[in-house]
Parts: sequence; C-alpha cells; structure tokens
Amino acid sequence: MTTSAEKPAATAEQVEAAWNDNKLAQVLYHDWEASTYDEKWSISYDERCVAYARDRFTDIAGDQGWPYGKSLEIGAGTGFFTLNLKLAGVMDEAHVTDLSPGMVEAAKKNAKTLGFAVEGRVADAEKLPYDDDSFDLVIGHAVIHHIPDVELAFREMLRVLKPGGRFVICGEPTRYGDFIARRLSRLTWWATTNVTKLPALSDWRRPQAELDESSRAAALEAVVDLHTFDPDTLARTATRAGATDVKTVTEELTAAWLGWPIRTFEAAVPDQKLGFGWRMFAYKSWLQLSKVDKVLSNVVPDELYYNVSITGVAQ
Repeated sequence: MTTSAEKPAATAEQVEAAWNDNKLAQVLYHDWEASTYDEKWSISYDERCVAYARDRFTDIAGDQGWPYGKSLEIGAGTGFFTLNLKLAGVMDEAHVTDLSPGMVEAAKKNAKTLGFAVEGRVADAEKLPYDDDSFDLVIGHAVIHHIPDVELAFREMLRVLKPGGRFVICGEPTRYGDFIARRLSRLTWWATTNVTKLPALSDWRRPQAELDESSRAAALEAVVDLHTFDPDTLARTATRAGATDVKTVTEELTAAWLGWPIRTFEAAVPDQKLGFGWRMFAYKSWLQLSKVDKVLSNVVPDELYYNVSITGVAQ
C-alpha cells in the first residue's frame, strides 16, 4: 500500500491544474517532495543540522527563556526546524503543522525515529486550528513565502501565542538574493544537463525520466513559491499584524551564490557520482563563505543577502 509520505509523482495533468489552484499546488508539491525532501536538502538530525537550526534561531531571537514550554511550527515539512531545535533544548512540547499530509506524516515519523513524539496536524497557516493563547513559541523555516496572505498568517501566529510569546521565522528569500540565486541555479541546470549529453560524460547524466520529473517539480515550485521579501517591508507587515519588538536579520550572500549551483548540480547528476568527499566539500565551503558573509554584512545592504529571518512578540 502507498502511504501519503510515498505518493507517486504528480502527473503533467495535475501540474497543469495546479497553475490555477495554489492550495492544490502546495499539497501536490509538498506531498511529492515528502519522501525525498531530507535527502534533497541534506537534512539530518545530528550536530551539523542541530547547530544550523540553533544558530539561525539565536541569531534572530537569542537564547533567553529556553526551553519554551509549548511550541508550534507552521509549514513544518519533514520536521527539520522543530526537531533540531528540540534536540538543541529550545522547547519542551512540540507541535507541527503543514498543508501537506505527506509532510506531517514524515515529521512525525522522524520524531519517532529520534525517540520522542510531536503532535502533528494538517493545517493552513492562514487558519490555524488552535485556540487563542495556546503556545509560548511559534516557529517556521522557509515557509511564509509559500503563504498567499502573509499578514493574515502573522495575525494567526499572534492569535495562538500567549501574551509575551514569540514567533521566529527563518530562511525566507529576499527579493534581490532570490533573483540572483535562481538565475545561477538555472544556468547550472542548463550547463550540467547539456554537458552530460557528451558521450565521454554520459555516465554523469541522470536518466531522462528522472530529469523530466525534476523539471515537473521545478514547474510546481514556481507555483508554490509566491513571495520574496524586502526585510524592512516584511517587518512592517508583522508590525501591522500586531507584533511588537519586531526584528529582522539577513544571511547568505556568497554562500548562496555557491550553495544554489551546488544543489542544482547534485539534482542533475546520479547520486553515486557524489560521495562523502563531495558532501564535505560543499558543507565546509558553505561554512567558510557564511563567515565571509558575516564580515561583509557591515558594508553590504541587507536586502542583497539571500535569507531573511524575522521575530516578534505577541501583546
């Protein structure tokens, strides 16, 4: 029997229908990605990703008040942010939501593998199925750019937070950073898929069926990625929704310029061609460039960086 976390790829007909129905597109795309998402993004639940999640959180919200008693994640996907933050000691009780049933199931499965349970619900971030004043912390990672009405989502986060509770949203694309990253990614895909047509490099080419499936996934991704953000405008949106103590930080400049081509190259060639050495090269290069980016942040405008994170407090 096929579980929701192992749904077959969306058909071309479904992709076509999704162009006119964003909620359908969100479910199709994320159900499609659920069983391979962790592998695609090199997600793990060890010190590497625990440190990444913890650092993203502390960079924007600090480390005071840990552990938060009760946390909710919107658009949790496979549980990357919640599970790694729980391992880092950020929260006690964890709840996750996602519009995709496959993603919720994957998150609960990952939590069970790690030896603890999370409460998971299929839910729309624009209409959370929780009472007012239910949580001490609301989190999200790379999620609000998928949500049609971002201000409404902020209002829902603030509604379910207890007075004084905090939301922390990380890893959102900025307008200019995303513009550059996507073009680097497209160039890398074009170059890799064309160079590997050469007979001498044919064993570096994925089967055409896999490349076609990746192209359909990319087409759906174009539908589900609704927004990019200017950091100041995003802060004003959260303030308008009712948040106080709003703050944004940005990260990844040169790290994104390297990271997106690397991810694209990995998607275009057979897995067996890229071993542990490649993975370590990619990770260590990203780490070193991230350090460079922190230094450059003193002179480079924040809107040029790829990621923006935001936090605020409920009244």
